[in-house]
Formats: sequence, C-alpha cells, structure tokens
Amino acid sequence: MVSKKGSGKTGKQLDAKQLAEKLCNKKKSGWDGITAAAERDIMAFAEDYKRFLDDSKTEREAVATIGRIARRSGYRPIGEATKKDTKLFLNFHGVSCVLASIADPKKFANGFLMVGAHIDTPRLDLKGAPLYEAEDMAYLKTHYYGGIKKYQWVTRPLAMHGVVVLENGKKIDVVIGEDEGDPVFTINDLLPHLAQDQMEKSARKVIEGENLNILVGSIPYNFKPESSAIKVNILKMLHDKYGFVEEDFVSAELQLVPAGGARDVGLDRSFIGSHGQDDRICAFAGMRALLDLPKSDKNVVMVFFDKEEIGSKGNAGANSNLLELAVAEILGNYGVTDYATVLKALRNSKFLSADVNAGIDPEWAGVVEKMNAAKIGYGVCLTKFTGSGGKSNSSEAHAEFVAQVRKAFNKDGALWQTAELGKVDHGGGGTIAMYIAEYGMDVLDVGTALLSMHSPFEVASKADLYHTYKAYKAFYKYC
Repeated sequence: MVSKKGSGKTGKQLDAKQLAEKLCNKKKSGWDGITAAAERDIMAFAEDYKRFLDDSKTEREAVATIGRIARRSGYRPIGEATKKDTKLFLNFHGVSCVLASIADPKKFANGFLMVGAHIDTPRLDLKGAPLYEAEDMAYLKTHYYGGIKKYQWVTRPLAMHGVVVLENGKKIDVVIGEDEGDPVFTINDLLPHLAQDQMEKSARKVIEGENLNILVGSIPYNFKPESSAIKVNILKMLHDKYGFVEEDFVSAELQLVPAGGARDVGLDRSFIGSHGQDDRICAFAGMRALLDLPKSDKNVVMVFFDKEEIGSKGNAGANSNLLELAVAEILGNYGVTDYATVLKALRNSKFLSADVNAGIDPEWAGVVEKMNAAKIGYGVCLTKFTGSGGKSNSSEAHAEFVAQVRKAFNKDGALWQTAELGKVDHGGGGTIAMYIAEYGMDVLDVGTALLSMHSPFEVASKADLYHTYKAYKAFYKYC
C-alpha cells in the first residue's frame, strides 16, 4: 500500500513524479551542482592525500607519517602523556597505531566512537635469502603479499622500501627508486614472439609466483667475470651505502612497490591514481576526520591495523588483541586499570570498519549487480555485510546501528550509497569487521569505492575521497 502521508490537508493526490521525489531513494553525484568553493575544497583535500600516499608506501612509513602529522596536531605518544593530556598516539611494533581524543575519562564505560582502517597493501616482499646470479645478471627473489594479479607487476618500474635490522639491533631505513636520480627495479616478461605457450595459460598462470624476481644488476666486481662476481658487487654496493651484509636480509622487511608518486587521472583531474589506496584512502580520511573534529564531549579513536590483506593475523592485525591492548593503555593513562571497565568500554563502543569497495566499471559491469553496487563519484559506500556466497565470513550490522549512521551522514551532508562486493555467488571479500564485532560492539563497513583494486595503480574519485572524510567526521560528531 502506498502511504498518502504528506499529501496535504486538502487531500490532493500527488502525481507519480512528485510521489517518486518524496519516496524514492536517489543517488547523487558528488559533482552535481557544487560551487566553485566546494570544488576547491575537494581538490585541496586530494592534494594532501596524495602527499600522504607518497610518504606512506609501507605500513612502517604510514605509521611514521601519521605520528608526525598527529604530533603537529597536539597528540603525544602515550609513554610521554599525563592525565592532563587529551590527545594520545599509540604505536604498536612500528606497523600499527592508534589515535585517541579523550573528552571525558568518566565516560569510558560508555564506550568509544571508533573508525578502523588498515595500512598494509598488496606488494612484493623480498625473501629471506633473495639474492642470486644467473646468466650474468643478478636478481632478488620475492614472495607476493596479499591478493594480486601477478601479471600486472611485470615490466614496470619498481622501488624498494623497508628496513633492515642488524644483529646488534641497529635499524637501517632503505628507499631506492623514488628520487629522480635513483635507479629503479623491474621484473622481466617474455617477448610476444616467443610467448606462444605462455599465452595459452590462464591469467593465474601466465606469471608464476616464483617468476616474480627483480632485476638488480649485471656488472661483476672489479669488472672480472668470476663466479658470483655480480652478486658480490651488488652486496658491496648495499654494504657501502647501507652497511648491511647478505645474512642481514633474514631480519629485513624490504618491499617492492611501484616507483613514483600519486597522480591526477583524467583531463578534468577528477581521479587519483596510485598504488596502495586500499586501504590508505580510508586511513587518511579517518585520520583527518579525527584531527579536524570540533571540540567534542565524546571519546573518539582512529585505529590503523596491519596484515588485513593476509587475513588480519599476527600481533598487529585486527584478529589479535591489539584493540583491547590499546583501550587498556588509554584507560590506564587516566588511572582506570580494572579489566571489567576495559571490556565494558569495548562492548559499548561503536565502530566503522573503514575499508574500500569495488566501483562499477562499465568495461566490467557484468560482475556486479548495479542496484547494489557503488557508482564512482557518488559518495562513500555503506556496506551492511561483506563475505561471499551466503554472507560467509562476514559481520552483518544491526539495522538500528545502520539507521543511526545514515542519520549522522545525512545530517552533515555526507553523500553515501549502499554497496555490495559483486554479484551473489560471483565473488566477495571480507574486512576487519567480523574480528571487531567479537567484542560485542556495533560494527558497520563504510569506505570508498575504487577502480582497479589491488592493482599497482588503483583509481579513486576525489569526490568520493572527500565524502568519505565527511562521513567519518559526521560519525564522530553525531553517533
């Protein structure tokens, strides 16, 4: 039955167009009818985001960048904080971190408003024994991290980022391939003239994992082509510049990522292209939402997790007690040490699982169900459940919490849309939501739509980035 509510005291019937305007849910583009000032805000926010991406190509770099930005906004490392401090920064193993803005320690038992994103991304990691020589060339062996299409990583310039920890504990930062005068690395592919057999293989097999080896050199030490002389020369160059030897690779975290910075995409510059936007786009938007939050009477938290791309395992992922430890440390800073209050604070918290979703690409529209898929440029994605098939490996948000969140978004003018990850029975994926929900709190997935997700060059709309920021900020303000 169609309700006549709002038809007026005269009982005049609305026509179909008027009724549709009143009752139907219409998606709206983030570019629709905006002012020049609003466009400038969107573009300026995107420039800040691009700098964040360029400074945060690994999770360690992301934590360091977040820490620097937070310090400038008055946040103090929790080890240096006192009860008088209201802005706290917690660092876990250098790969995960937490920001907390405390309004009232007496309200801890009422819970926190939390947004949680992950800062690890698909990439190539060096193996523990990576360096070898073959056919008068030197290579580094890798093991890919996360879900990638392996063929996308060949024949492109790659940069090396990471740390090497020596036996004496000294930590050495390594970045090669980002400065204009730096060399870069690459993975070779087979020329099409000789690739008849290769081209018959499935996309999964065209490039095997053991073929993702990085070309690093060909000059022998002292220009004498002796056994392993090229390998020795590479080791000498690394030792001269960084001070480590071959054995130190075993205690290193060295990653190969696409070389170069984030770029504007399109003649109108409406898109951002970069590696690592899953999920640093949500991480940046959530961080800025917290840092830009007006004075509040709520206790709010932003969490940056590691290891989401490989199942959130380990002591820095969401499937650990990291969140519990963080809340315990925050409460402890204000003299609250009983475990019951920690658990009560977690149970009574509200959490946005900030992770990306798949945008509709017209070239691949057949994999999505358009009524429940994300349109690029139409705002942040509200995803009630994830998982695959029959919602397996998912945390489904309660209707009451979804209503509360969309009310907050609408109140602040944050554009949002509902979205699922692909057709039913066609694919799917999980987020950190199911691990966070184990504490008993309300959790909802809210994040930005991407094109070419998990590729070396993911694409996002600047309008969607900005409305993701507005959505997280509205959550912090009104939920």
